[in-house]
This record gives sequence, C-alpha cells and structure tokens, in this order.
Amino acid sequence: MIDENEIKNKMDKVVENLESRFTQIRAGRANPNILHGVMVDYYGSPTPIQSLATISVPEARVLAIKPFDKSSLKNIEKAIHEANLGIAPTNNGEVIMLTVPELTGDTRRQYVKDAEKMSEEAKIALRNIRQDENNKIKKDEELREDERDMCLEIVQEIIDKYNKIVEEKLKEKVEELTSI
Repeated sequence: MIDENEIKNKMDKVVENLESRFTQIRAGRANPNILHGVMVDYYGSPTPIQSLATISVPEARVLAIKPFDKSSLKNIEKAIHEANLGIAPTNNGEVIMLTVPELTGDTRRQYVKDAEKMSEEAKIALRNIRQDENNKIKKDEELREDERDMCLEIVQEIIDKYNKIVEEKLKEKVEELTSI
C-alpha cells in the first residue's frame, strides 16, 4: 500500500517552498522577507542579515535595519547593494533605511509572470512526486489490480488537492501584486 502521509509531507514541502519564493517578490510594500538570503561579510564570514540586525517596518513602504554592532553598518549596506534588490539603502549612521518604490504597471506585470512561473515549477514538482509514487505502485507485485487502481486514484486525489492549493496561492499573490 501507499503511505499517504509521506506523499502529503513531500507535497507540503513543495507548497512551503513556493510560499517562501513568493515572499521574495515585492509587492510595493515593505516586507522583511525581501532581505531573506542577503549575506553580509561579517569578520570574514558570510552571515545572514537577520543575524546582524533587527529589521522593522516603521511605515508601509519603509524597512529599517538597525545593526546590533554599529561597526557592521557599512558591510550591511554593501551587502544590500550587492544583493541587487532594486532598492537603494540610505544610511544615517545608526540605521539603514530602505524605501520600497511604488511598482509601475510594467513591473507589476513582470512580477505576476514571475509568480506564475514559480507556481508552474511547483506544479511540475508535484507531478514528479505523483510520477514517483505511481511508479512505486505499479512495481509493487504484492498489490492486486484493484488495489493498484485504488492506490493510483488516491495519489491522483492528493495531487488534485495540492494543485488547487498552488492555484490559490498564485491567485492571492497576483491579487496582492495587482492591487494598488
């Protein structure tokens, strides 16, 4: 038989990865997640920015980055420049401010395309999981034909459910990107 929980866990990871990737698409509002993955050279070793500073959202379109160690201010600013976020940091000597610019219509359309591409990649990952499970079921010689068909049907029901989840996540992100 099949392990439904194992299949669901694999598919949950695909959805979590999609959500994580969606947070990196900025929607014209300040979101600390856009700094996810920014690594700062701190005493010779790359360190995540979240480990070196507190990141807050004082206004809807402004991120404030206050380092724990003021000597790391220049390195944080340099890392943000190198991360190519499309946002220019301003440094007042104590805090780095990032003002998220308004999205233009073209930028919004491009971000929607990016989100659609990410959701399609998630669907491909889900289909790959389904294919692996279907292959396991078909190779299992202990299963009778009716049991095999039932298992294949269960896997299909699970992927249908997760495809709907991916569609919902995409719909939410597109709504967020297109609302002004």
